[in-house]
Amino acid sequence: MASPSSSAQQALEALGTRLREIRIDAGLTGRDLGQLAGWHSSKVSRIEHARQTPSTDDITAWCKHCGAVDQAADLIASLRAAEGMYVEWRRMEQSGLRVAQQAVVTLWERTRHFRIYSPRLIPGPVQTRAYIAAMLEGVRARREVPDDVDAAVRVRVEKQRVIHEGAHRFAILLEESVLRHPIGDTETMAGQLGYLLTASALPSVSLGVIPLGADRSGQLAVEGFWLFDEKQVNVELVSGHLTLTQPSEITMYAEVFARLADLAVYGSAARTLITAAINGLSD
Repeated sequence: MASPSSSAQQALEALGTRLREIRIDAGLTGRDLGQLAGWHSSKVSRIEHARQTPSTDDITAWCKHCGAVDQAADLIASLRAAEGMYVEWRRMEQSGLRVAQQAVVTLWERTRHFRIYSPRLIPGPVQTRAYIAAMLEGVRARREVPDDVDAAVRVRVEKQRVIHEGAHRFAILLEESVLRHPIGDTETMAGQLGYLLTASALPSVSLGVIPLGADRSGQLAVEGFWLFDEKQVNVELVSGHLTLTQPSEITMYAEVFARLADLAVYGSAARTLITAAINGLSD
């Protein structure tokens, strides 16, 4: 599976390592396993070194011939997780932006604790309609996808209902630079920053802003990411969308979020930074 995602590649490498261990525990050489499965022996090596992605049938046969049938289901689940880990934007958005927005509605609805770190944008749950429209229009133009911005905006606004209902909690961290980088015209940005002040007072929202002058020696800025409970991390890369479900990776992002949270200011201090950004729009 060709992918620019190192995490996806690492997942395949881990799968290959597990398969190699199963083969060795069974006392088989790569040539032995190839003969039993009817494969060229080089296929065994390619799979074990993550140069070829196994199919579900390959894993089933591997476990059968190695006497490890009880491990097949878990290995197949790991394969599917790796295959679904990375999706290029052009594939996700080939039918337009609305489908991509709709795809995460169920995830938003079932998540109780959101942890969101955004180094570039005001994140979706606290965006205004005008900000959303300006942002998605920019995405449409850059990626040359079908023009369904109006429909995508409606879906994105509708998703925001979770911030007002149920037991959902949102811990949002922004870099201060996000407040200073306009999306849309001055009116759009002023409305967005004003709404951010309002949203920060919602019972379901904890908003932290990391000041420009914060000491970053303990934790540098990283790619933007969302933590959905303790079950999934979504990371937005330049080229595509990364979904992580391995517990070790989820723990890693949770630890990074905690360190970033320690750098942020909250309450009146955060509102002061937002107000300063609003005042700066007229400079």
